[in-house]
Amino acid sequence: MKMLKLAKAKLTSGICTGVFLTFALIPSSLAAKSGGEYRQLGLLYRQQGRFPEAIAAMQKSVELDPKNIMGRVNLGWTQHLAGQEKEAASSLWQAIYQEPLFVPAYNALGIVYLVDGNVPVATLVHAWAAILKPNNEIAYFNLSLSLHRLQVYNFAIICAERAATLEPNNPHPLVAAAIAYWDNGDKDAAKQVYTKAIQLDSRYRDRSFLGHLKQAAFSQEQIKITEQILTVM
Repeated sequence: MKMLKLAKAKLTSGICTGVFLTFALIPSSLAAKSGGEYRQLGLLYRQQGRFPEAIAAMQKSVELDPKNIMGRVNLGWTQHLAGQEKEAASSLWQAIYQEPLFVPAYNALGIVYLVDGNVPVATLVHAWAAILKPNNEIAYFNLSLSLHRLQVYNFAIICAERAATLEPNNPHPLVAAAIAYWDNGDKDAAKQVYTKAIQLDSRYRDRSFLGHLKQAAFSQEQIKITEQILTVM
């Protein structure tokens, strides 16, 4: 009987401990009090793909800590990831109004406009971001995509190669350069540059993998061009 009671006691203790740890590790807005805590909670929700909760937490963060510029950028970027492009642009412009030279806000805003199809404005925003920060690989990469969509292929190539130089381990700028070379009529250069992308990441040999380029702001048409390049490799 003593052994049975002891076993039950251990089991009960284990269950209580497990329940406590479960609830202790679950993020809750009830535990957050400051703007910083809500911001961290929002980032955690975003990482989990829980965008409505992430946006709500980040909005609360901005409300409690309105002078934190990065908090507004995080909110705008999360709204973008949730497909709320107009709301994202509004949040990012609010950040820019507070800090007119804040490069991360322009980087994010340019991507929002690019994904939303407002290519001329995206081009202007990314160009300004590159002026503010000459070693801004994000601006140069996305500028190459927007210039390609505007059929300004020579400058698209220059921007893509600049981005590749600034971020040599990222295959995305190389793919951007390849599609610009391709549409500019230099098929050999396109294949050579795309080969470099494959050397960085062998998954670029797989046609089915190319769909992920949408997450890097490539349009469907640009993804189709990438598929054409891969076909002749």
